[in-house]
Amino acid sequence: IMSWLADVTVNKPHGENPITVAPSSKLPALSLRGTPPPGSRQRLQELGPAGFAAALREQKALAVTETTFRDAHQSLLATRVRTRDLATVAPYVARLTPQLLSVEAWGGATYDVALRFLGEDPWERLDALRDALPNVAIQMLLRGRNTVGYTPYPTRVTDAFVREAAASGVDIFRIFDALNDVSQMRPAIDAVLGTGTSVAEVALCYTGDLLDPAEDLYTLDYYLRLADQIVGAGAHILAIKDMAGLLRPGAATRLVTALRERFDVPVHVHTHDTAGGQLATLLAASAAGADAVDAAAAPMAGTTSQPSLSALVAALAHTERDTGLSLPAVADLEPYWEAMRHLYRPFESGLPGPTGRVYTHEIPGGQLSNLRQQAIALGLADDFELIEDMYAAANDILGRVPKVTPSSKVVGDLALHLVGSGASTEEFKDNPAKFDIPDSVVG
Repeated sequence: IMSWLADVTVNKPHGENPITVAPSSKLPALSLRGTPPPGSRQRLQELGPAGFAAALREQKALAVTETTFRDAHQSLLATRVRTRDLATVAPYVARLTPQLLSVEAWGGATYDVALRFLGEDPWERLDALRDALPNVAIQMLLRGRNTVGYTPYPTRVTDAFVREAAASGVDIFRIFDALNDVSQMRPAIDAVLGTGTSVAEVALCYTGDLLDPAEDLYTLDYYLRLADQIVGAGAHILAIKDMAGLLRPGAATRLVTALRERFDVPVHVHTHDTAGGQLATLLAASAAGADAVDAAAAPMAGTTSQPSLSALVAALAHTERDTGLSLPAVADLEPYWEAMRHLYRPFESGLPGPTGRVYTHEIPGGQLSNLRQQAIALGLADDFELIEDMYAAANDILGRVPKVTPSSKVVGDLALHLVGSGASTEEFKDNPAKFDIPDSVVG
């Protein structure tokens, strides 16, 4: 009975087990004998981090990072995909898509969820994927001083973590800070630079709409000043991290153009497809000169995940920005991901299709699925639209911060608390002391 209680507590009663097909039966008919073709990892080892970044800036083809191994399932399936299901397909990815810039496979919530929910060692996952992907650079998401946690750690912790991650196979570290505070990213940047072997890709977190004439905070000048600090801190690559999918095509054109005019480092665009229009944003960024973009395998793409990889490859085929990826090869991997997603159906985010409401509530793609699960746990599932509205209101109360871990959790916790207590934002602002404010909000 204790096992049953533990299972219900952790996994919750998700209903009947889905009828599934073994994902492994959907793998491409491909021999895994011999080593995969050389790829971005060999290029990094040959050129070094600075040379690797310079070559990326000079190449005409649009480089692509594949996010299915990390952000896609974090955004769609609450990060529940197990190591064995990722390691099974990784050798096929290495052989069919060696032209990838990188595979984002570690960091973010994968570390936490592996330990707390999957009963796995995240370092063993990294080892397994490194063995299976010897030719493609592995990328991770690093939360600045928070590393893969939710609170700032001493510099010595950041140094030790980055050293071990690099030694275990992380080639590219995408570093960000939830408040775009470069001083909070510097220890991580310095640690990555100190490895001498790994690339420091440093992100500016995008929010708002820089094309809006009424925008007085997150303007083009704001992002250019931030980018200047990031490049000055030693970044090899400059990333635009659009957590909620708010970067519209016109804004992407203006921002990417301005960044490339002012800085010599490559520009890498990351977004989420919550509203359904972000392929247009990636194509606009590409036309403006972006050096790399993120995409996910089609069955794991769309909504809170990234735009479809096969759609991107097809859109740019036979153009000067052709990705170099084979569309049939990319498509051959899709049946596996489709079967795997069906296997994890109990952990689906609950968002059946795109929603334009994201332009109002601005909830990050990686948070929306988890916020819905929190609402269900609190008995607020029927009020989710109200929670979305309250999220926007809570964001205003907290000063319109960029919303990404951990700041997004602060906004979400406050929104859930206010909806759960039946309070209005006016009541909260009039007398916040009378509320049992969540610990994350208090700080």
